[in-house]
Amino acid sequence: MDVIALLAIALAAVGVAGVVLPLVPGALLSLAGVYLYWWSTGYADPSLPVLVTLTVIGLFTVIIDYFGGAIGARAGGASSVTTTAAVVVGLVLLLVTGPVGFLLGIAATVFIVEFVRNHDPEQSARAALYATAAVLASTVMQVLLTGAMLVVLVLAVLF
Repeated sequence: MDVIALLAIALAAVGVAGVVLPLVPGALLSLAGVYLYWWSTGYADPSLPVLVTLTVIGLFTVIIDYFGGAIGARAGGASSVTTTAAVVVGLVLLLVTGPVGFLLGIAATVFIVEFVRNHDPEQSARAALYATAAVLASTVMQVLLTGAMLVVLVLAVLF
């Protein structure tokens, strides 16, 4: 196995870790590994259908990363204003306290803003729960998708 193939696999592996690490573009790193390997083989391996499939998976993972929590919050009944406020608070807390602060910040922000907006603790709690569950679910999906990309890349390198 040559150095470029190892670097491509390393990028894809860091991509898997990156989906749970703050501010690391996991799916994009995984795609960079796939494309580096594809380039290093003279655009021969992985095959074009596999490359297109991995690209679609990578782009879908990026979309999940950016919009998964917001979609969940909206499904739980949160307003656009609430969702925006939760994202801002979550990102600030992510930088200060890490992933736990991010999750707690989203849950608390959604609950507080929705409660101020509608004075209904049950609906506010439901919206907060949906938003928090969506963030967790999107992270799980990202790990699974980038993990699948890593496995396909390793198989392409080995076989």
